[in-house]
Amino acid sequence: MSESVPVSWLEDVYWNQDGLVPAIAQDAATGRILMMAWMNRESLQLTATEGRAVYWSRSRNRLWRKGEESGHLQTVREVRLDCDADVIVLQVEQIGGIACHTGRESCFYRVLRDGKWHTVDPVIKDPDQIY
Repeated sequence: MSESVPVSWLEDVYWNQDGLVPAIAQDAATGRILMMAWMNRESLQLTATEGRAVYWSRSRNRLWRKGEESGHLQTVREVRLDCDADVIVLQVEQIGGIACHTGRESCFYRVLRDGKWHTVDPVIKDPDQIY
């Protein structure tokens, strides 16, 4: 990632009616899906220039640099755009091994079995100790 990245590539992204695009963070080493968040133009541009994941927090209505409170930063190795230009995938190195605010490696820790959701991944660190 480079500070001199031109911004014309942002025009190729299909932004929803709120000016957002879903972004999936995937572990660059293992391929595991870690989380999904939203990005606006500014957060995607900052992600590309800073080399770390910057999202748009809909609940806080502001930019959110992943790990700004928890220390669990995401160093971005690659940014991909899907065929419809409406989903971003970030290949990341997850610092600290925790992406989820529940203290788990991934936000996708529940599996549907026999009509019920089952938690299959352990809490690595108590969220009360993170935030």
